[in-house]
This record gives sequence, structure tokens and C-alpha cells, in this order.
Amino acid sequence: MSTTTNLTVLFIILFLGSSITYAQKKDDAQYIINGDVTIKKYHDREELEKLQKGQLLDLYNRRIEIIIKILPNIAFATHPNVTMTSLGIPNTKDNRRALKDNLEATDIYFDNTIEFQKIVLPYSDKTNLISAILFYEETLKGLHTYNDFN
Repeated sequence: MSTTTNLTVLFIILFLGSSITYAQKKDDAQYIINGDVTIKKYHDREELEKLQKGQLLDLYNRRIEIIIKILPNIAFATHPNVTMTSLGIPNTKDNRRALKDNLEATDIYFDNTIEFQKIVLPYSDKTNLISAILFYEETLKGLHTYNDFN
């Protein structure tokens, strides 16, 4: 084969490869609620009282993350891994952009909240911290009964 033919074939292969990659990225489904925001275990007061304050702080911050990332979206879904497409929302450029912007804003808000919590939360009273964790967990348990209101 000539050099021109080799270059032409190479160009076509690169073009097709990049087109396929772009098409796949465009249609990748974004989750409204990411799968990493689930609670594996709920606690009672007795269990929490046995934990060190550092463990309680971590648990408290994890509960805040879940609340921040799930509660604003319960009109769409109450559990992770739901996409716009699975809800019948058109997978348009504008809708994907709106979801992306919302997810980014949520991440920024969460990051700012955690930075504040790292500074101030260690001064909290252990009893109040336990009460807050229990309250958050009760709130999140309510997501299991959300569909009862439909």
C-alpha cells in the first residue's frame, strides 16, 4: 500500500473510533441519586454510646451526605441508581446538563458543609451528636415508606 492509502485508512479508523467513543459518552446515563449513598446499618442509642467521638463524627457526616444527596430528589427517586431515562425524562442535552449542574452543586455544597463540620463539630456534645445521628437515621428510614404517600 502507498503512504497516501495508509494515511487515509489510518484517518478513517481514527475518525470512526472517536465517533464511537463520543456517541457512547453522550448517551452514558447519569444517576439522579448515586449508588454510594446508602445506609448499610441503622443504630440504636446503646450502640452509639459505645462509639468513640471520632467514630460518631464520621457517622454523623455520612448521614449528612446521604440526606444532602437524596432528600432533594425524592420527587424523582428514593433509592440510588435511577436515571432520567428510567423515569421517562427525555435524555436531551439540556436535561443532561441540568442534572450535571445539579450534581456538581450538590457536591460543592456537601464539600463546604463537611469542611465546616470538621472545624466546628468536634466541639459538639456527644449526647447531642448521638441524638442527631438517631434523628437523621429515623428520617432516612422514612424513605422506605415514601411510596405509601402515593
